[in-house]
Amino acid sequence: MKLVTVAGPPSSGKTAIILKALAHLQGAGRKVGVVKFDCLASQDAERFRAAGIRSITGLSGNFCPDHYFITNIEDCAAWGRREGLDLLVSESAGLCNRCAPHIRGHLAVCVLDHLAGVHTPRKIGPMLKTADVVLVTKGDIVSQAEREVFAFRVRQVNAKARLLFVNGITGQGSWEVSRLLDAAPDNAPLTGGKLRFSVPAAVCSYCLGETEIGEEHQHGTVRKIQIEEAHHV
Repeated sequence: MKLVTVAGPPSSGKTAIILKALAHLQGAGRKVGVVKFDCLASQDAERFRAAGIRSITGLSGNFCPDHYFITNIEDCAAWGRREGLDLLVSESAGLCNRCAPHIRGHLAVCVLDHLAGVHTPRKIGPMLKTADVVLVTKGDIVSQAEREVFAFRVRQVNAKARLLFVNGITGQGSWEVSRLLDAAPDNAPLTGGKLRFSVPAAVCSYCLGETEIGEEHQHGTVRKIQIEEAHHV
């Protein structure tokens, strides 16, 4: 079974383009499934099932989505194998630009939204920098100049990734995406494998339920902002 990780900011069009691409694979006789990781709620499983795609949803609640993903992806992959899937797509919650939900040896996809602005690629961390494929959505709403600048900024961050412009509503580019998914490697180990980048650190008193503000309540991994005093003339 092939495992593909798809990540990106909220509302960038991840689910829409996954649906379009998997429809092509279904038409070719592939058995496909999706595991959707989210935080508080998700109705995407209903959309996948309506399209005849096997799907499960995991909600992290007050737990870091990346940590939740790592501690559950093995069980999800085992579910996919029990279902006899040819391809399992893992869609991340897409909430933190520092997220790192990509695994070595497995195809990694990052979805970005033109409407987020031309500076967005520089603000995004490992989920873009370590991706094999970058899909850029909603390009029909911006100018050609903005599309070219956005693509240039993406390549500044990740020059090795395959860059495609797609549309989750019309399906533009979805066939090309389906070909990339179908050609994903299937021989990389999951158990014993490694993430492409370390996940965000999250071990402090607030992680454990602390709500009081003040240094006396701040324990564990704490990082303070460096503030330079203004020099008055």
